[in-house]
Amino acid sequence: MTISVTERAELAAAVSELLHDECTEQDVRRVMGSDDGFDRELWHKLAAQGVTGLLVDSEYGGVGLGGLELEAVAEATGAALLPAPFLSSVVLASALIGAAGTDADKQRLLPSLVAGTSVGTVALTGARGTWAPEGVAVRAASADIKEGADHTLTGNAHYVIHGQVADLILVVARINGDFGIFEVAPDAEGFVRTAATVFDPTVPLSTYTFDATPARRLGTSGWDAVRHALDLALIALAGEQVGGARRIFDITVDYLKTRIQFGRPIGSFQALKHMAADLLVQVESATSAAQHAAAEHDAGSEKASGAIGLAGFTCAEAYHTTAMSAIQMHGGIAFTWEHPAHLFLRRARTGLQLLGGSGLHRERYLSAKGA
Repeated sequence: MTISVTERAELAAAVSELLHDECTEQDVRRVMGSDDGFDRELWHKLAAQGVTGLLVDSEYGGVGLGGLELEAVAEATGAALLPAPFLSSVVLASALIGAAGTDADKQRLLPSLVAGTSVGTVALTGARGTWAPEGVAVRAASADIKEGADHTLTGNAHYVIHGQVADLILVVARINGDFGIFEVAPDAEGFVRTAATVFDPTVPLSTYTFDATPARRLGTSGWDAVRHALDLALIALAGEQVGGARRIFDITVDYLKTRIQFGRPIGSFQALKHMAADLLVQVESATSAAQHAAAEHDAGSEKASGAIGLAGFTCAEAYHTTAMSAIQMHGGIAFTWEHPAHLFLRRARTGLQLLGGSGLHRERYLSAKGA
């Protein structure tokens, strides 16, 4: 479905308004230390706004929007530091089911994701965390059909986003020289999930271990379906990064205007003016990169791969630079854990490595350019 620029802005504004009221800094700190790692009541409210079904076709209960709307909503979630399975469930799981599943698979799995009653995730990469074909460390083997399972899985998957709370689990595994997408029941035999120690508690990660674990294959698609889901996840992550970068930049500028030293606001000092101007250029450039990647993706352009690669490293690095500079520009107060700048810095550092990292995205961009 295509919507107008105005409608897209209204959608993002509605999400921003909800998160402004119910995802404050205090809410983030409270939720990130909880057992679930996210607020299920807020998740259901986001579902009522259509966020959880953003990428799902209307015939399965969703709203069937595209990359541009995803990026716009992600800017709002990133600005609020939303601790929720947005990337794992709304983007990766939904997109992968949409790309790889049969109609029966979609009818069975997607409605609960759209309603927010199920949380999905995708186990994709091994310990190296490349999020690329060579990094897949789970292998599948055919098995006698038993209670819906037609394969078994063996191996490990790392950096599974919101892996501890997911009840709809998809696994990318090697099979017969190719790749397949498999569904694993949360209580399946031989399946163990372990919470990982993370730098950013708003993005919980898990390690999954499979030992001849029964699994059901979704459709017959391979890496093309995975790449489709990863592209959308990168667009969403880029949106979150520019949303977060802009928010911490705005917080910093407000501080520069109100902090008085030597009888005047510190924002009037030339050195800080130059730092702020440089950061503004980075934030605006990153925003353009994220939105351009979404537009090229939705247009089915041959330039989409390069644009997504460009957004992948530009937005991550701009966010990290902005968050680091914000701490310096705030002075000693921002070096305490109680200051919100630390929450943004931790999210920014996590994003530098999530979904492949800046190095992988640079290579993708250069390859698309023929360099």
